[in-house]
Amino acid sequence: MNAPADVKKPRKERKENADRRRRQLLDAARRSILNHGLAKTTLATVADEAGLSQGVAVFYFKSKAGLLTETLRDAYEQYEALWRAALTAPGTPVERLMAVLAADFCEEACGPQRLPLWFAFWGELRFSENYAELADAFDARRHQALLDLWREVLPRAGENEVRQITDWMETLTDGYWQNLHLSPDDTTRDGALIATKALLRRAVPEAFESGPA
Repeated sequence: MNAPADVKKPRKERKENADRRRRQLLDAARRSILNHGLAKTTLATVADEAGLSQGVAVFYFKSKAGLLTETLRDAYEQYEALWRAALTAPGTPVERLMAVLAADFCEEACGPQRLPLWFAFWGELRFSENYAELADAFDARRHQALLDLWREVLPRAGENEVRQITDWMETLTDGYWQNLHLSPDDTTRDGALIATKALLRRAVPEAFESGPA
């Protein structure tokens, strides 16, 4: 009677161990990219960062290309979890919009341990089909989610206006992320968030007439 339970437990433990190893390697890959750059990151540097053998890295990811692709996917999934949590939080459409903006400029999204990683991969998009496909899929989900949110914020606006405002918001985020990456001494995340909110309020004041400051 106890045999099935005894069989299932080792499988569960193996799955948990495998998940831990995979997480360990993905975190190590991120650190390796920050320390060595994307081009000089290898299975060996990642294994060294993780304190594991190179054979373990090969077992889980097969190749450097596979490991780096999954590292980028992991970064996108973590960022998407941030803004989706803000998007689905209780509140008015404007409050949820402000929450999305706050998520965009939090440390987990664009802090000093994240921006170099983003820009390392984005610099390779045109050279890597895998990276480009990942980025395109994420960008499409993000753009659609923001379009839907702005339709709620501006229920009487035409579709062209909603699309334009959505593009403005994404452009502001992208631009401030670039400033934060290239000129960290001149730009802060808090300052970028405040400026983005101010610009959107000026561009579409009707959206904020009864919303938060």
